[in-house]
Amino acid sequence: MRPPYLPQIRLYRDFLRQQRGLAFDDYEAMRRWSVTDLAAFWQSVWDYFDIESPTPHTAVLSGDRMPGARWFEGAQLNYAGQVLRHVDAAHAAGQPALVARNERGEQTELSWPELRRRVASLALHLHEQGVQPGDRVAAYMPNIPETAIAFLAVASIGGIWSLCAPDMGTAAVLDRFRQIAPKVLVGSEQVFYGGKAIDRAGVVQQLRTELASVRHVLTCGAAFEAATARDDQEVRSFQPMPLPFAHPLWIVYSSGTTGLPKPIVHSHGGIVLEHLKLLVLHNDIGCSYAPNSFGERYHWYSSTGWVMWNANISGLLNGTTCCIYDGSPSGSKDNPDWGVLYRFAAATGATFLGAGAAFFGNCMKAGLDISACGDLSRVRTLGTTGSPLSEDVQRWGVEQFARAGVPDVWWCNISGGTDFASAVIGGNRELPAVPGEMQCRQLGCAVEAWNEQGQSVIDEVGELVITQPMPGMPVGFWNDEGDRRYLASYFDTWPGVWRHGDWLKVLPSGRCIIYGRSDATINRHGLRMGTSELYSAVEALPQVLDSMVVDLEYLGRDSYMPLFVVLRPGLVLDDALKGEIAQAIRSALSPRFVPDDIIQVPEIPRTLTGKKQELPIKKLLLGQPLTKVVNPDAMANPACLDWYAAFARQRA
Repeated sequence: MRPPYLPQIRLYRDFLRQQRGLAFDDYEAMRRWSVTDLAAFWQSVWDYFDIESPTPHTAVLSGDRMPGARWFEGAQLNYAGQVLRHVDAAHAAGQPALVARNERGEQTELSWPELRRRVASLALHLHEQGVQPGDRVAAYMPNIPETAIAFLAVASIGGIWSLCAPDMGTAAVLDRFRQIAPKVLVGSEQVFYGGKAIDRAGVVQQLRTELASVRHVLTCGAAFEAATARDDQEVRSFQPMPLPFAHPLWIVYSSGTTGLPKPIVHSHGGIVLEHLKLLVLHNDIGCSYAPNSFGERYHWYSSTGWVMWNANISGLLNGTTCCIYDGSPSGSKDNPDWGVLYRFAAATGATFLGAGAAFFGNCMKAGLDISACGDLSRVRTLGTTGSPLSEDVQRWGVEQFARAGVPDVWWCNISGGTDFASAVIGGNRELPAVPGEMQCRQLGCAVEAWNEQGQSVIDEVGELVITQPMPGMPVGFWNDEGDRRYLASYFDTWPGVWRHGDWLKVLPSGRCIIYGRSDATINRHGLRMGTSELYSAVEALPQVLDSMVVDLEYLGRDSYMPLFVVLRPGLVLDDALKGEIAQAIRSALSPRFVPDDIIQVPEIPRTLTGKKQELPIKKLLLGQPLTKVVNPDAMANPACLDWYAAFARQRA
């Protein structure tokens, strides 16, 4: 029998009543206050989590425009400092900082004092290598403790962190890192995934060679251990550097349909506030050593190429033990095993188990019996994001965990993006959980669904927009003169209003349904990739003249991503060529972006200016009438639409 537990959002609501004299009839009334009195709300978050600054801020918000809002000017803090403030209390309570496990069953724990020592040691090493505030440190690393240590060390001295996963192809990594000119490269020369050891030494060497800005390379193994092994007085007295609220913390990447991936810069202060709000108030992840907790252990399965890695590590901000898994969540190709993460949760005592929605769907389709995966009685919450979670899968999860001895498991379904490294729609443990729906728009998130006329609509599908600024919004894109790319990415449709690129329905109850992307970006299991990157790989093959990919997300159905190709005259798409195309994508990008189908077509539809008509074809394949999705007069080859219309009817 579990002890009495108060949801974290209730504790915050009690704080507002007792400390601010604010009482609300229901959650939606509290949310409306949070987006109409931004300064009061975000000040309350600052105070509730007792954020420390050696200097006071002059104002919570200076200017409420987007972009350009300035938050907590005058305040100083450091992401790593917020993490390390928990060392003594968490250690005294017997809680580790990190619990890590890999495919080979090797499990390690890193104590809070050891985390502090290794972070301080590496921070001093990087400083000795010339890393100054504002310098970029690029990492090509899997989800292992060394990656978290390196990130915190970089953040602690004001460096700017940027991370790519080792399953990404060299070209895709270079497209990202070249834009930011890193001074230091941290790399892993060997990874283990899907039952196989994979050599990445050649990739690390190529990155080192082609990134002319790199002055120092640190690889996992003996060199990394030496750099984190110091234990002298300088290490013991080390303190993270106080930095302005808006100082860059990391650069993450989100791709549009054209051009290079967008190098998105987030700030120390913005991420600290947004992630504490998200993880604690909405995901209900308590401090692991607080009285009102179960010794929280938080896991969200992610590769290091997905922003959920950042969100998982951010559990440390609240003194929560973070559980990280390095490897495949589904076993190997020759030996599929969908019980991996559940056994991991059982072995580590995880209280929160999160993953992409596609993972849980695959578990259901595989007929997995979760009750056979070990003792899962400590799991209180299942988290999903990356794509819509179907009603069937959510019901399946509840039934499976009930059989495993957890009759009250809670689904925390969230939706957000790499763009602000957080969520705007998500969970509330106090609200009803309805399969297929998300419980609420989050506090501080002025989220609406807009129709084509820019009007807010209820109970209708519209564009997801954000009408008020948030601290976690980007401080900009790296090296983006005049914020041109930033403005074009989010504010070109409605100036001053963030257009996110998702289809959203806000129900009269306040609950929400996400219907997938409204643009042509590829979103595979939570990882976004621009179509231009895929085209570069496919159209480099001499057999392929032209190509077009669309990523289709259906509510309650499996996602489907076909690749249409135009071949040189006389060629026919056979299995060998399909394999060659798939391998080109796998090598240049990632196995995650290999399409579900490769289909030979006569032509790729293009506009009069030569642009591929990805979004109209996507809408057509999702069931919208041809006459409503495209204007033939604006096309260079309108006759080709008949083929796609027939294909859409066949798919319906």
